[in-house]
Amino acid sequence: MKKGDTVVVLKGKDKDKQGKILKVDPERQRVVVEGIARAKKHVRPSQSNPQGGVVDWEMPIDASNVMLICPGCGRATRTNKVHGMGKAPMRVCKKCGREM
Repeated sequence: MKKGDTVVVLKGKDKDKQGKILKVDPERQRVVVEGIARAKKHVRPSQSNPQGGVVDWEMPIDASNVMLICPGCGRATRTNKVHGMGKAPMRVCKKCGREM
């Protein structure tokens, strides 16, 4: 999975919600998805945040709990790598065969 891909959550409290990947951590196999697994933190006033208060943001979730959505058919799918003639390998939807 890459940054900018649209995914659907398969497990957890945000099951069946969709969002765009904001950050990928391949070393720990985690992804941060827009609007998924939100957490709150109380922040003291500082120069960058003079008001302080409660800030919320997205927490990373395990990459195995999300599945890529094909932009062509709009369904959650796995991908296949296809090697073109002299080109880099491209990701292809296993259900409809379109390039992602």
